[in-house]
Amino acid sequence: MNESSNDGNGSTYESNSGGRGPQDGREELRGLLRAATADKPFNELYGVTFDHRGAILVGDVLLDALQASGLGCEDFDMVGALTAAAVPLVDAMIHAAARRGYDIDGFMMDFVYPSIKGPSIAHRRVVLLDAWLSEQSYVQTSSLVTLRNGNELSLDFSVVRHEDAEVVAIAALIGGAVQRSATDRSASSHRVIKVIDTIEDQSHEIPFVPAFTEDELRGSAE
Repeated sequence: MNESSNDGNGSTYESNSGGRGPQDGREELRGLLRAATADKPFNELYGVTFDHRGAILVGDVLLDALQASGLGCEDFDMVGALTAAAVPLVDAMIHAAARRGYDIDGFMMDFVYPSIKGPSIAHRRVVLLDAWLSEQSYVQTSSLVTLRNGNELSLDFSVVRHEDAEVVAIAALIGGAVQRSATDRSASSHRVIKVIDTIEDQSHEIPFVPAFTEDELRGSAE
């Protein structure tokens, strides 16, 4: 029988063993991700996100990472999958938010035509999401994003923005090295991703929130 525990701050983790808090859930997910990414430069993480244990954990861990960055469930209305690999994460976050009493909707980017699939995003606050987002990501198919040139990510940002939505953050289950804010480059400053509105040719810095960093999973200090 599945049991659940609530940490008093909204986080609810379910487990076959029960009696487990957020830190335990995060550590279990860290172990699953380490096993999935060992000796691999990139992985779409389906072995974790479609695993019965990982599918339960990822939604809460991503919501907790956003909360720690200053974005609670009350601060955004929708979460959108940048890639096919992020679709199960969107679903997990919708259900995790519902367990906390929040109605979060989801959508995905159309990977063929620059548009979105899902409920209307007009006039809504949006978190864009990927499974593993890094400037070292390999561009193997059109569904993978590279931060090295930013073209695909900037296009997705532009599509969302010109649907009259506000992008409040970009999140990822695993995040690689990205730049710090141009106005605050201290080690403690928030990570940001620089994107360009391809329609208006304007640059924007969007907060970047990884649940885990590459260094963290590979045992190095960040």
